[in-house]
Amino acid sequence: MDAHEVNRVRATLAFYVADVFASVRRKDQRAKGDCYLRGLMLDGRRKSIQAMASRLPDGNEQNLQQFVNQSTWDPVPVQRRINERLLPLVNPAAWVIDDVSVPKDGQMSVAVAPQYCGALGKRANCQVAVSVHAASDTASFPLQWRLFLPKEWASDTGRRTLTRIPADVTHREKWRLALDMLDTLADWEMRPPAVVADAAYGTNTHLRTALAERGLAYVLAVRSDVSAHPFEAEPVAPVRNGPVGCWPQPRYRQTAPSVAALAAGLGQEAFTPLTWRHGSRGDLHSRFAAVRVRPAGKAVERPIKAAASAEQGWWDGILPDCWLLIEWPSDAEAPTDYWLSNLPADTPIADLVRLAKVRWRIEHDYRELKHGLGLDHFEGRSWPGWHHHVTLVTAAHAFLTEQRLSPKVPAPASPSTRSSTPFRAS
Repeated sequence: MDAHEVNRVRATLAFYVADVFASVRRKDQRAKGDCYLRGLMLDGRRKSIQAMASRLPDGNEQNLQQFVNQSTWDPVPVQRRINERLLPLVNPAAWVIDDVSVPKDGQMSVAVAPQYCGALGKRANCQVAVSVHAASDTASFPLQWRLFLPKEWASDTGRRTLTRIPADVTHREKWRLALDMLDTLADWEMRPPAVVADAAYGTNTHLRTALAERGLAYVLAVRSDVSAHPFEAEPVAPVRNGPVGCWPQPRYRQTAPSVAALAAGLGQEAFTPLTWRHGSRGDLHSRFAAVRVRPAGKAVERPIKAAASAEQGWWDGILPDCWLLIEWPSDAEAPTDYWLSNLPADTPIADLVRLAKVRWRIEHDYRELKHGLGLDHFEGRSWPGWHHHVTLVTAAHAFLTEQRLSPKVPAPASPSTRSSTPFRAS
């Protein structure tokens, strides 16, 4: 947005800030929040505090630094209020789990470490944050963020003290951080219509099991080497040898094939051409097949209900079934993508495909958040400062989303449309 566009929506922004930042008691801090949001939305290649303060007529670098890096205001109520405003407006088809990485120099920025950096496509020194987004085909927004704390940070008292990491924060795997966010949102009485994630998360059996235990539907991408039994496969118990000892419990006698092997066995005639949405260059379409399977592998545990239903821990050996969705583009020599879903057995394949593909929308989120609104431009080093910054960036993104979706207000130009920086999805 240019200065004229920012001034045009300034009154609307003031009402928005008063509502979203109502939990911030001090009036001067709410005013700084208003100023920071305008700085994020205003045109400019860099969204560091110094750069934003120089562009704003009321910008004060010292005040904004104190508001973001030293102030003790709680970002959690702000995040909750943003979600309460945006969820009914966006009406998401699914919530999407993902993560974003920010390359960093040095070793003192909070949670920075050598790790895989999606922004660079290789291992590099960076920060990684896990996020959950509400997404539809027309809009999306971040619901929650969690900064991933590498193992080397968990026991580094010196760096923890300098960056003000809370004592109760320790290393947790990314998939556990995603579950933590879903649990927090559930405490706020917010539940997803379905959970979607890429193969980095979907291949994790523990995540799929945890989602099922929470009663959450999912459509999760998986790697081609994930193993699963055909739906019709049945476990068999060996004959008991003699009258003494435990009864042998049934198990699958054949090794579970990979989902790639199951897909190859279907043949091309099993794949149906489907269109899932209209893109900027026309209809997006491919060929898909969906079959019922029983995911297997060493990480698959006995179903809790089955184990608890028998006094002696007897289990019938039957693994829970779910959908295996497979994509085989007409110009590819073999299937290219796979998803597992616990949606009901009567779910139309078109619905499975639509949910599997809804993840595209958050790539647009990241384009605006990173290149338009300065998500990755934060130059502070502290844990509170990082969380304040991402909350303010989320608030700016949510405000622009509200303006775009409101029929009564002319939509301001998306900041990403003015950025000359090429987009790289994380």
